[in-house]
Order: sequence, then C-alpha cells, then structure tokens
Amino acid sequence: MIELGVNIDHVATLREARKTYEPEPVWAAVEAHLGGADGITVHLREDRRHIQDADVEKLRTLTQIKLNLEMAATDEMVTIACRLKPEMAMLVPEGRHEVTTEGGLDVAAQEGKLKRAVERLAQAGVISSVFIDAELAQVEAAARIGARVCEIHTGPYAHAFHDLGRDAESPAALAELEKIRLAGEAIRRLGMRFNAGHALNYFNVQPVARLPGIRELHIGHAIVSRAVFIGLREAVREMKRLMREAACPAPAECSR
Repeated sequence: MIELGVNIDHVATLREARKTYEPEPVWAAVEAHLGGADGITVHLREDRRHIQDADVEKLRTLTQIKLNLEMAATDEMVTIACRLKPEMAMLVPEGRHEVTTEGGLDVAAQEGKLKRAVERLAQAGVISSVFIDAELAQVEAAARIGARVCEIHTGPYAHAFHDLGRDAESPAALAELEKIRLAGEAIRRLGMRFNAGHALNYFNVQPVARLPGIRELHIGHAIVSRAVFIGLREAVREMKRLMREAACPAPAECSR
C-alpha cells in the first residue's frame, strides 16, 4: 500500500519569518498524523533557514509515526542523525542560494564520501535514502554505496505537467513519467525501495502514485499551502485519498 510522508518545513518557514514561537512544527506533525500521514519529513539545512535543531529533537521524541530527516551528507548532519536515530535519513544536495532543492544528488560523482555516510548511518541503525534524478547511472551508484531507498526527483515531471496546461497526457509529461517508471524498475531490481517526491500536488500526483512498485511519496509545499484554507488534517486526508485511489483503482481488490 502506498504511503504518504508529509514535509512540514514550511510550517517552520512561517514561524521563522517572524522569529517567534508559532506555528509549532510538532503540532503540524500531530495534525498530519491525524489526517492519515504515514510519516513526517523535515530538512535540517546547514543554514537552519526553517527547521531548527530543537524541532528535530522534539519531533524525534514526540512523533508516533516515521520520521524522515532530509540532510546534506556532512559530518555534522550525519552525527546528528546517528544520535537522534530517525527511521530514515535522506541525503540530498544543498545550496545556500537555492529556494528549494533544485535537483537530485550526484551520487556517481561522490561515491566514496556518500558510502562512508551511509555506513555510519547503518551502524547507528538508520536507514539511508538518497534523493536522485531519474537516471540509471545514479540508481546504480546508489546501490553501490549501500543506500536502502532511492527517492526519485519528480520536479521535471511536475514542471512539464504544469507548463503544458496541466495535461498528464502531454508528450513532455509522459516522457518524464516514463523516466521515473524506468528508474523505479531499476531501483526495485537492485533490491532498493522506490520512493518519489518534489513539486507533487493535488493535480499531478495520481500518475506518479499509479507507477508500479512505488512505496512512498513525500509531499510538503502543496499540502501546507492547501492547509492555509482548509486545515492541515483535511489537506493531508485529501492527498492521501488521491494517492490511494490512483494506486488502487479497485479498492475491493486491494483489501484482499
């Protein structure tokens, strides 16, 4: 059954805009859980622009669903992950000037460094994930460094979908979706878990959720944006429903 990990970074973004104490990311995690989220994702950036160390500490202590810690593969971040022991640590590229993550991690170009990070995480009992573009070379490199999970960057698909009239059947969107499908096939063949995320929203999520073997989608900005108008619990519930409908168009069959 496909699962939903809700990224709550932008709850912290709103708080940090005023440098105050609200809204509280832990409250957001609870609301997401009550809406049906299977996990919570936060990105502890090196510049601490939104999520802070104290947030991760509280989330680790207080959340009752999976915690996925996005982070750069630095000694500082790996040490934090090894101490806090989230259920999963996802290694991502990180740039100080980017608004959000702009592309997948180039695993093939830095296998040695990333393999050491994955080994340290494994010794601490933390599952390692890598956020990569839908490229076979990156999938194969992820397997070589010992990653247990690959999250495929869905940004190119989402942008093709949006730029061409929100048409899931446009040649460009279909081409990007096929790249994700092929990457997912390779991930599963190499014994890793196939996840996906980035720029997914209520309009473009279903074709991705329908792909064979996909285990989790990680979605944040779209859910938090809709939550401004309808509340976080309901925004999560709506996204989860869309994903489940796409992944299992015949619910009676899926329940067997």
